[in-house]
Amino acid sequence: MKIASTIILVILIFLAIFSGATKIALVQADVEFFGKYGFSNPMLIAFGATQLAGGVLMPFRKTRFSGAAIVAITFVFSLVLLLMDGNVPVSIVTVVATLLLGVVMKQSWNAQPTES
Repeated sequence: MKIASTIILVILIFLAIFSGATKIALVQADVEFFGKYGFSNPMLIAFGATQLAGGVLMPFRKTRFSGAAIVAITFVFSLVLLLMDGNVPVSIVTVVATLLLGVVMKQSWNAQPTES
């Protein structure tokens, strides 16, 4: 189970970093998609930087919960836009990734020592 958790974590980290990087790089597909919903280029870059920051925080135990929470919030926001756009296949992938981020958050929360 530990190996599966590690593989899922690595996939989620790469997904967050890649997703953030494409927005920062203003990849045309992202610019067009988010532009339909009022995102300017600076807003898209900020959104991508947020995803990237969350992805960068996730490998470290002390910041894993925060990083996963940041990425999950951005994924939920993207999910809403994807559903509004009617893109069901990508929405399903986003839901699965967001649920897995929730699992990472729960595991991270449970692994933190409690202070008395």
